[in-house]
Amino acid sequence: MFRGRFEHTIDDKGRLNIPSKFRDILSARGENELILTDFDSCLAAYPKEEWRQLEEKIKTLSMMQKDVRNFLRIFYSSATEAPLDSQGRILIPLAMRERAQIDKEVVLVGLLNKMEIWDKRSWEEFMATTAGSFEEITAKLVELGI
Repeated sequence: MFRGRFEHTIDDKGRLNIPSKFRDILSARGENELILTDFDSCLAAYPKEEWRQLEEKIKTLSMMQKDVRNFLRIFYSSATEAPLDSQGRILIPLAMRERAQIDKEVVLVGLLNKMEIWDKRSWEEFMATTAGSFEEITAKLVELGI
């Protein structure tokens, strides 16, 4: 499972070094590729097996619902494969970096079965606006039995 937060930089060619802790997890699972897609002001990076499991769940949704179709159009149209190179880097296409407003400094966040890649300033803004509501979020999770 992916846990933690790591600050890195993207080089001029758009390559991002995946933290060694995350690479170790991928390696232990026999994976060397991530699937990237736009998601909620950042990029979501799924190991291929996690992506496959997500696809299986999504296949059960009704394509007759407009919201489902719209979600799929947005979520899947931006998805791209990102294999790790021999130095543990992935290439993030320019269009994806632009849509997520990712410049040079990024924060990689572990979220159990996936990672998120945030522009550092966007992450800091998220933390500043969300940290105050953490207690409310925690209370809601308690109601759900967590």
